[in-house]
Amino acid sequence: MTKRNWMQDVLTRDAIVRLLYRCLVPALVFYLVSLAIMSASGFSLIEILRDPAQQTKTSSFLGFVSTIGTWLWLAAAMFCFFRVATFATKKEDAHKTLLKLAGGFSFFLAVDDYFLIHDRYITEGILIPAYALFLAYLIKRHWSRIAEVDGIAFLTAGGMLFLSVVVDAVQEILPIPYGTSQALEEGFKFLGAAAWAYFCFGISAFKINSQPT
Repeated sequence: MTKRNWMQDVLTRDAIVRLLYRCLVPALVFYLVSLAIMSASGFSLIEILRDPAQQTKTSSFLGFVSTIGTWLWLAAAMFCFFRVATFATKKEDAHKTLLKLAGGFSFFLAVDDYFLIHDRYITEGILIPAYALFLAYLIKRHWSRIAEVDGIAFLTAGGMLFLSVVVDAVQEILPIPYGTSQALEEGFKFLGAAAWAYFCFGISAFKINSQPT
């Protein structure tokens, strides 16, 4: 009997097809479509591909806190989506639904933060109430599970984000320098993102060794 070597164990047909189907082909399609759309919009290849700090010859730490905040939203989304993918059954239950809702909300917030949707494309007068209504919906439909996992983290995240919105709304009339009001606004927002990521980690890890009911 011929002994199999490690290459035969790794380079299997199923593994190669799975890698192509689940990763490389989608990544290639995204890459090519992005290049095509951005090029058609008037951007050069260098502008599309190179990091903004390289192009503008500015510090790599420009917007450091804002970037980390976006990572927190994205991390929160990945916590939730990973847990959804690991469910042993395809049966939909309240916990799985909460994970999908929290993950989708987190991902949209990451996109909003990265592309400045609330500043440049959709007015805050529409987005902020929409965010508030979504959180209210989560409380109404899933509060029992939220409270069971970590209700204080959920409420803290919502409270910090609310304070960030309040400071943003009144910063022009506050008797403090604009830079200080920005620090307050972004500080509340950063703490809110951190608390939300912590909450999403909590609901993702909740009873992870148990079968969903």
